[in-house]
Amino acid sequence: MRENPERRTALIDAAIEVLADQGARGLTFRAVDTQAGVPIGTASNYFPNRDALLMQAGQRVFQRLDPGPAIVGEALALPRTRASVDRLMHEMVERITEFRSGYLAMLELRLEATRRPELREVLTKQIRDNVQENIDFHLASGMPGDADTVVMLYLALSWLILERLTLPDVFGEDRAAALISAAVDQIVPPQ
Repeated sequence: MRENPERRTALIDAAIEVLADQGARGLTFRAVDTQAGVPIGTASNYFPNRDALLMQAGQRVFQRLDPGPAIVGEALALPRTRASVDRLMHEMVERITEFRSGYLAMLELRLEATRRPELREVLTKQIRDNVQENIDFHLASGMPGDADTVVMLYLALSWLILERLTLPDVFGEDRAAALISAAVDQIVPPQ
């Protein structure tokens, strides 16, 4: 297998775009090569099989959705209030919906995981770890609420994001923003 990290990342990013555009069934090495603009056969030099590409695409989505140290630092500087949680949830939904292809690719991976136990195992660990990291951050930061608060926000906002990305006319942008605030008001306890 080839070891050029930049090329590998570009191929994985192309796989995310293919997943979002064509679904898991459309994810072939040829489709990834075409999306990445590289010679046919390149992806097969970097990944031993399609399953490896699927799993690495799932990991890459989480890397790209990570808010990074600057945003984490800004979050830690906020007052420990429900209003701050509201602001953070709006920013999170915006960050995720801006990476539309990543979220749609993750949905495709989740569906594919219902048929592939190895992929299900990897995604389950990633999602579980991601939720736990969010719980840990929330509790360590001193924001109002507990672990269940974080889980309930995750569940509620995940479906809202799904609606915004797949059927955006169900809840328009203004309505979606109001629903984020309503979820925070109903889930996050007052100080």
